[in-house]
Amino acid sequence: MTSGSNPVAKAFNLSLKTPALGDNRSPEKRLRDALAQKLQGERPLLPLDLARRLPEILPKAGYNVQATVTAGPCGWRLARCLPANESAPVLGMAVDLGSTSVVFYLVDLETGKTLASLSKENPQRQHGEDILDRIIFAQRGGLTTLQSEVINLFNASAKELCSAQGVSPTDIVFMSVAGNTTMCHFLLALDPSHICKEPYIPAVNRFDPLRPDEIGLEINPAATIYVLPNVGSYFGGDLIAGILASRMAEREEISMLVDVGTNAEVVLGNKDWMVACAGAAGPALEGGILSCGMRAQPGAIERVRISPSDLSVEVKTIGDEPPKGLCGSGIIDLLAAMFEAGLVDQTGKLMTDRDPSRMRKIDHEWAYVVVPESETAHGKPIYISQSDIKNLIRSKGAMYTILNVVIQSVGITFDDIDNFFVAGAFGNYIDPAKAITIGMLPEIPLDKFKPLGNSAGMGAVRVLLEKDCMNKMDEICEKITYLEMNVRGDFMNQLTGALFLPHTDLSRFPGVAKRLRLS
Repeated sequence: MTSGSNPVAKAFNLSLKTPALGDNRSPEKRLRDALAQKLQGERPLLPLDLARRLPEILPKAGYNVQATVTAGPCGWRLARCLPANESAPVLGMAVDLGSTSVVFYLVDLETGKTLASLSKENPQRQHGEDILDRIIFAQRGGLTTLQSEVINLFNASAKELCSAQGVSPTDIVFMSVAGNTTMCHFLLALDPSHICKEPYIPAVNRFDPLRPDEIGLEINPAATIYVLPNVGSYFGGDLIAGILASRMAEREEISMLVDVGTNAEVVLGNKDWMVACAGAAGPALEGGILSCGMRAQPGAIERVRISPSDLSVEVKTIGDEPPKGLCGSGIIDLLAAMFEAGLVDQTGKLMTDRDPSRMRKIDHEWAYVVVPESETAHGKPIYISQSDIKNLIRSKGAMYTILNVVIQSVGITFDDIDNFFVAGAFGNYIDPAKAITIGMLPEIPLDKFKPLGNSAGMGAVRVLLEKDCMNKMDEICEKITYLEMNVRGDFMNQLTGALFLPHTDLSRFPGVAKRLRLS
């Protein structure tokens, strides 16, 4: 077991006293008495199915058994009882349930080691990339379809991961699931219709632990399924998991956590208080709505450099494969490089006479060609159009405005932030200096920016390894004040000023203004 960990499941090898006239305890009491000695006097709950089988299991095992218990809000619960000579691994599975992809982590709960991970495309995407399209599909009778698609994915992925490790899905005795509010509603077949309309109310904020058969999961039948809680319609368990991963709720200093996906989700605070919000800032930053945008995968351009002197362009792709398109970090790099090289002005307008060799009309509007067709994987040019730039500036402006509204809501400034956590694949690849150049992130010292990686997955794994996290999450939910951007008039007022590079108020970006000689 890893140092200091207190996992959600524990296995004990027990040698029980055999029944006798002077000791006629039932199999259930005999086992629970022995476990109580291991669990500081706590007697675990016993599922009915196991209670039925204990009178057969114990004698056949010669009263030498491996008993596995799992943690929950009502205390420990017996999940498995095997003959000692047939003992099995004690495994957990953590799931990052995203709207685009789902990531699974198989964890050995006895050693704390992550044995393997697996990323799969979310099959619900066929019903719409936008989560609102899926809600509409659910309202039209498709809710059970959405649930069965993701449950089938869970089961297939559990089998695939376990098979590769030479273990069985029945060895999984605990599963933690972190997802946004809507995705968790789909998973549990809860009505999502009120999530997207005023007053934006989920059907459930906190989910009680589930049994696998309640939703059709094919793992250990007595396993515990724990779905991380949400705080609001647009603030789900994935962000709660991010708070766990960053440990910002356990720190004295003030931290800000930003997760850019379909929405931009933001948390500000420390161990005593937290404010949070979410808003639509992500699609263009993810590359989803741009002419040549794509997800971060092999062939996606992740870095762009443009020489201010001769305007030559250098790009780097994920996996060093031939270029296929632009992912989020590449898009930010590109706009920053174009701005620095004078290829766009502060309004985002293309300076078409600056580099005529790369400026051309595509679909009746001006565009800047990043990679000509002769150098791409598909024989088509990779470019950014004037409309793309407009969409990107709206997205980056919304991102900055969300951050600023949250900061102002508690009466502090960006200078008061000690840690700026950037989550997700976006956080892994983004260059904060470039995001500052275009006015997407605040101008603070670069060493304050800390990439988190897959914070939802990291938080879900932490739940498996530290059972106290379940209580911590309840405390986190209670201390969060959620700001609803949809009803805040100051958001739209401030957004107008952020629709420039980097901003209309250059005092917010003095370093950028000085470096680029802006006025």
